[in-house]
Amino acid sequence: MQQSPAKLATATQPGPTAHGLCSLTASQAVDLLKRREVSSLELVDAAIARIEAVDPVVNALPIRRLEQARDEARALPPPSAEQDARPGWLAGLPIAVKDYNDLAGLPTTYGSPIYAQNVAVRSDLTVANLQAHGAIAIAKSNVPEFAGANTFNTVFGATRNPWNTDLTAGGSSGGSAAALASGMIWLATGNDLGGSLRIPASFCGVVGMRPSAGRVPRPESVAPFDPLWVEGPMGRCVEDVALMLDAQAGFDPRDPLSYSAPARSHVEAVRQPGRPGRIGFSPNLGLGQVDPEVAAICQAAVLRLADAGAVVDDGCPDFSGGIDAFQTLRANLIAAVRGPLLDEHRARICPEIIWNIEKGLHQSGADVAKAERQRGQIFLRLAAFFGEHDILACPTVAVAPFPVAQRFPTEIAGQPLQSYIDWMYLTFVLTLTGCPCISVPVGLTSDGRPVGLQLMARPRADAELLGVARLLEQAVDLRTGVPRDPS
Repeated sequence: MQQSPAKLATATQPGPTAHGLCSLTASQAVDLLKRREVSSLELVDAAIARIEAVDPVVNALPIRRLEQARDEARALPPPSAEQDARPGWLAGLPIAVKDYNDLAGLPTTYGSPIYAQNVAVRSDLTVANLQAHGAIAIAKSNVPEFAGANTFNTVFGATRNPWNTDLTAGGSSGGSAAALASGMIWLATGNDLGGSLRIPASFCGVVGMRPSAGRVPRPESVAPFDPLWVEGPMGRCVEDVALMLDAQAGFDPRDPLSYSAPARSHVEAVRQPGRPGRIGFSPNLGLGQVDPEVAAICQAAVLRLADAGAVVDDGCPDFSGGIDAFQTLRANLIAAVRGPLLDEHRARICPEIIWNIEKGLHQSGADVAKAERQRGQIFLRLAAFFGEHDILACPTVAVAPFPVAQRFPTEIAGQPLQSYIDWMYLTFVLTLTGCPCISVPVGLTSDGRPVGLQLMARPRADAELLGVARLLEQAVDLRTGVPRDPS
């Protein structure tokens, strides 16, 4: 369980132990750093001790820069009151960086043997921004090959879920989520196309947020105008995610979709949330099957928001056409980004990615035009929904964590699935809207597997979404034991 900073260190008692430091939230750790009650080097050393103790089992952080992190912690310039007051200032907090992002001096493999020796010359825009906000990158987190929601690859192997190491941690930010859940790190980067921030958060009992499109400037890309993929924060609680989002948000001319950070910090929105208003809940968005136990856990959780003043009903926009639209637009994006690899490296690419690239290359302009129309129609129906509601809620994932050795689910509640991403429909259909979404842990199945509830707010209402997520976190009061020792 988490301990308060006041109990961890006093003027007459020894400083916090490594185990105690790893049990802190990121917000608590940063508060200690700002009060000079703990040093960045102590946090780095605590993280290293925890990584060495549990990562041989979890395999979440296969690429490390431990001594470099120690050197950076020692070399931190003296802190200033001005920096400490800056929204999102991390004050020397160690973080993990997802292996889809460039971190100077380390490989960016994308989980692919094609890029196993691809060493980044410099940190990308997203990572450099966090470093400029006082983050110290200590390791890179494991990912699926190029894309997917089960974190395994032929370069580093599979990442395992700290709740039950026979289970998947989800993906593609599975290494980040598992590292958070097992206490190896306080914050971790993620990115999200079809659910890669939200699904592993749900599976590992942590919090993952897909911000509004443009909220967080993204690394330079061959597809800079695509709104489907975003960069975003992962943490163990809602306040930690808000803290990291404050460090990430803002305009950068290298991302044409980005825009300025809000005047009010996201942390302030979490600490002083407004009333939650009207919430529509759907167990399946009217689109497919959901495991009955997952649906029941999520429905019970959202009803707890009524205690915080929310009106909860069964309102839900019409998402018909969303599954086909996303499949088409995702394939178009993957073909644009990874298509050039196919001729030379086909034998070294996993079959699911080959299927996605070929789908994108072979579909017609008419297919893409239809998908764009469907996306537009969904957004117009969603705008009408948000004329009467403040939040849409649904399960984050239609299933609980499944065996890590299973590449992907092939059915839900007995209904066969058609592709390797069909089970992710509850997250990827919401991706189409560009609206902010967050997954918050709300319960465990009867056999102890974590379940997350997904909340979505209107466009650019990231702060309001975080406030409601915090109220949900308080209402559910889930004592899950994160961080936890792998079992």
